[in-house]
Amino acid sequence: MLQTDLTINHEAIRETFNADRKQMTLMVAKKMRVPEVEVIRSLEGDIAHELDSARWEEIIRAFEELGNVHVIVSNGATTLEAVGQFGKFSSTDGFFNVQSKSLDMHIRSWELASVFAFRKPSHTDGREALSFQFYDQRGDCAFKVFLTFGGHDPAPELVQKYGKLIEKFKKHP
Repeated sequence: MLQTDLTINHEAIRETFNADRKQMTLMVAKKMRVPEVEVIRSLEGDIAHELDSARWEEIIRAFEELGNVHVIVSNGATTLEAVGQFGKFSSTDGFFNVQSKSLDMHIRSWELASVFAFRKPSHTDGREALSFQFYDQRGDCAFKVFLTFGGHDPAPELVQKYGKLIEKFKKHP
């Protein structure tokens, strides 16, 4: 059973994550028995920045200029990873579609609730991973878009693009 909003201890979540910043946030959520979005929200201002979720489509369209990215979609039983470029966008009956040569996604836009930029050491090798993460109404991850996924440090130009996207789409109180 997951904790309710009234019982979520963000300090304890931060402490658990900070014990090993390379660990996957999905595993911290499982350990702490909270929705994954609460792990990310607990790190707001440090390595997480909430974006304006009302602008989700603009954010997704902005990924096209980034070239190939690493996309992860995970549900309760399976995780699927793909490398490709965003593009060839369309909308049909509430679905936002990405149908480039390398990615085929059908996003249930009505389910999207939160978007974060998230930067941490990769769980694979400790190299810096830059990502944008979309969460659904339940606080589960809808999908993650990694600009870097370990293997090498991000190029300065990519870090600059990442920062500009955060500034452009940052949620304002």
